[in-house]
Amino acid sequence: VYLESSANPARKTRYDLVAAEKGGLLINMDAQAPNKVFGEWAAAGNFLPDLTAIRPEFTWEDSRFDFLLEDAQGKIFVEVKGVTLEEDGEVRFPDAPTERGVKHLRGLQRAVEQGHRAAVFFVIQMKGPARFRPNDATHPEFGAALRRAADAGVEILALECVVEPGRLTVGRRIPVRL
Repeated sequence: VYLESSANPARKTRYDLVAAEKGGLLINMDAQAPNKVFGEWAAAGNFLPDLTAIRPEFTWEDSRFDFLLEDAQGKIFVEVKGVTLEEDGEVRFPDAPTERGVKHLRGLQRAVEQGHRAAVFFVIQMKGPARFRPNDATHPEFGAALRRAADAGVEILALECVVEPGRLTVGRRIPVRL
């Protein structure tokens, strides 16, 4: 494991877990990293080439989405999910039940039904997976909500990351299997 020391005396623990090695695979474990790396990647025009605005933590109706992006076509609501669960070259989300995740998917689906654009980005915190799937074994309701959102027009994308000590960067898109 890779740990980072904190000098903050008010913390309950002295260290943060930032990465773990699994076989020869380095997996970023920082829960804050997916939003940061997605924000930088999107701001560089990698998702919307004519991006005009990017706002984090955007509230719409009863949901707070990770990002609101804007381009010439209008707004797109974006939710980012960090993925650290890998088995035999396949990555899955969630690694634990997430009612909040289901709520976000329902909010994105409502947004599309009301004429907005919406997307979920699964930021894979490692390099090399062959594909992404929802983890129906751990949380079947999340998998069902993800498929309903996709059927309604929410874009579902998965981005692998190149993980190096002290650095996380977006790599390639990987296939999503719903």
